[in-house]
Amino acid sequence: MAKNLVIVESPAKAKTIEKFLGKDYQVESSFGHIADLPSKELGVNVEGDFKPKYIVSTDKKSVVKKLKDLAKKAETVWLASDEDREGEAIAWHLAEQLKLKEEGTKRIVFHEITKKAILHAVENPRTINYNLVNAQQARRVLDRLVGYELSPVLWRKVKGGLSAGRVQSVAVRLIVERERQIEDFVPVASYRVDAEFVNAQGKRFKAKLGKNFETKEEAEAFLNSCLNAEFSIADLQKKPAKKSPAPPFTTSTLQQEASRKLGFPVAKTMMMAQRLYEAGLITYMRTDSVNLSDDAKSAAKEEISNYYGPEYSKPRNYSTKAKGAQEAHEAIRPTDMTKHEVQVDYDQDRLYSLIWKRTLASQMSDAQLERTAVKIQNNANDKLLVANGEVIKFEGFLKVYLEGTDNEDEEQAGMLPALQVDERVENTFISATERYTRPSARYTEAALVKRLEELGIGRPSTYAPTISTIQRRQYIEKGTVEGKERGYVQLMLKDNAVKEMNLTEKVGSDKGKLVPTDIGKIVNDFLVENFESILDYGFTAKVENEFDEIASGKEDWTEMIRDFYKGFHVRVEDVAANAERASGQRLLGIDPDSGKNVYVRLGRFGAMVQIGEATDEEKPRFASLQGDQNMSTITYEEAMDLFKLPKVLGLYEEKEVEVANGRFGPYVKFDSKYVSLEKDDNPMSVTLERAIELIELKRKADAPIAEYEGMPVQKGVGRFGPYLKWNSIFINVNKKYDFDNLSQEDIETLIEDKKRKEREKLIHNFEEVGIRVEKARWGRFNVIKGKIKVELPKTTEIEKLTQDEAVKMIEAKTPKRKSVKKKK
Repeated sequence: MAKNLVIVESPAKAKTIEKFLGKDYQVESSFGHIADLPSKELGVNVEGDFKPKYIVSTDKKSVVKKLKDLAKKAETVWLASDEDREGEAIAWHLAEQLKLKEEGTKRIVFHEITKKAILHAVENPRTINYNLVNAQQARRVLDRLVGYELSPVLWRKVKGGLSAGRVQSVAVRLIVERERQIEDFVPVASYRVDAEFVNAQGKRFKAKLGKNFETKEEAEAFLNSCLNAEFSIADLQKKPAKKSPAPPFTTSTLQQEASRKLGFPVAKTMMMAQRLYEAGLITYMRTDSVNLSDDAKSAAKEEISNYYGPEYSKPRNYSTKAKGAQEAHEAIRPTDMTKHEVQVDYDQDRLYSLIWKRTLASQMSDAQLERTAVKIQNNANDKLLVANGEVIKFEGFLKVYLEGTDNEDEEQAGMLPALQVDERVENTFISATERYTRPSARYTEAALVKRLEELGIGRPSTYAPTISTIQRRQYIEKGTVEGKERGYVQLMLKDNAVKEMNLTEKVGSDKGKLVPTDIGKIVNDFLVENFESILDYGFTAKVENEFDEIASGKEDWTEMIRDFYKGFHVRVEDVAANAERASGQRLLGIDPDSGKNVYVRLGRFGAMVQIGEATDEEKPRFASLQGDQNMSTITYEEAMDLFKLPKVLGLYEEKEVEVANGRFGPYVKFDSKYVSLEKDDNPMSVTLERAIELIELKRKADAPIAEYEGMPVQKGVGRFGPYLKWNSIFINVNKKYDFDNLSQEDIETLIEDKKRKEREKLIHNFEEVGIRVEKARWGRFNVIKGKIKVELPKTTEIEKLTQDEAVKMIEAKTPKRKSVKKKK
């Protein structure tokens, strides 16, 4: 047994650190937090000092037991979790749950997993920083109070199963407000003038008019005035300019740039960065700082000088502008500047390359440019067309890296040919194109991170889980907005004649942007109306500042929580008792047949159209919204079309074919079978021929592909990939098989392998009561009857389990049927 026990959060991190420490050190993983608030109760003493009730979850008990046993045998326990607030809380929980003695416990932190950093940390241990622990506790408790008190209000006032969160709800608000800006935006048209010229040497270049024309008449008059006009260079100015590199990455800027350049979602960026960090390839990836250590700057200078030349090196100091930047003290950078690339896996390699380039570029010389501005006059009117060009005189940092941009309209200046003042140039065309103003763009994940950071909402560690959570809760979706066709006019002066063309373009289409769902809008509106202070951007930023004050020891965390909860709890109770139920209901019109109101509203199973009132003697009629329809934009005509279903399309094989809408979408019903329509099929316009085609495709998919032991074998593709179905058994087909061309031998092998695995898994088979006992994961066992599954306690002696005991376990798990009272 080693004298020293080192505890980190992850096995990958443990594996890397183990390489740097000798045989006297044993490195083990806690697999993240070992203790947290209970999942099925509030777990906070709101009547007293707001003390949290921490418990060790079932899946962590074996980890805690193992670490406790190892800690008892070790002379010194080194708590080596990450250096941020979460890491400090993990170290504290380890000390508490393992009952570590203060004199035998040391806390060490490091910003990178390298031999030098680890040995330096071991030589300079400290104690647990309780200010950081309290800041983490404050965040955890505040978020628990908000979530646990707001969620039941949403269940009662909006829809069951919903939940709310402090930062998540504010993020949803940003996205909903942006979507409403887009919906309410009224585009204004103007005419943009572009032209192309060619000089005496035959070199072409483009120019444009500095200001758009407001009307078609003005644009047309300008083009007509240019008929037979002669063009020449009125002015030419060249100015030196420079471009400086962006600072090294913080968590936020890494997430944004990985989205722009690599197409990574925020969560993927953090997962890849975590793996690079744990492998010792980059420094800690949760940081607000743009600072680089002296060692890092020195290493960058040496690498730049050796690889590109000393003229490319320019050491720089960057200061962190983010208010309340957390305790991580360095930007994200490679741990070894000489390592230009890594060979780990495709995505990690790409992210590492991005980090290496950004870090090195930040320590490189400015790019030296020459910018040229040319003004082109004509002898027919006083309008000046402008052409801009840019020449790179010295690449500097551009040799390695250029930061991306979120501005879709940003135009890069191109190269211009050699031109002289008063030089004649020939015009090849001048166009005046009708262009419309555009609303603000929908948020990408990266743009949302940037906006949250600007508002001071959340911290580096919260952005990825926040964005994942609001998508998982289906308040936001990253979908495709189809957009609409719009006509526009283009006037073209070419070959000394002006022609008019009517063209079309698609506007409002988006792919991969964050769009609020109907339920997201309704929940947001309810929370903003009733809990405006919680969803206020200023309040959320103020809370983050208070966490920072707690982390620096300037504020007591329990007092901060007490001040918040006092007013919040009263407001929750008032809203729960008095607020109106929210359904997002909107009146669309009147049903011509019944004279009743037609509404769109949120129902139990999602957005729907309703004809009639809930209070009417006759039950209202309902129809679910379909496909890309949403509550904000559905029209009365579209809503009424939904009630034309179900409808009979005709006969096939002397049986009716019917199309209808269901809870899970539109479908065709034929001979007691249901066939889902495909994404592009419109249930209102689907034909009998198309329905028959879908029926036959379904038959083909369900048809047996073989027979084994006298029973048919079918194949299909499900949630977990391709599978075979035989004798009520589902068998996953892995990639080593050609699923489209399975041989009889392949089928038999797959079935026999599955049967063997089932036999190995089976411990008891109480056939007369339909109960079996099987091996489960992690050395556990399950008692199973039909769809009911009971996990056996670890203490159960599995060989001695009787049929009566198994029956009792199943009965205890079987849901009791509610008795129905007959009306008198």
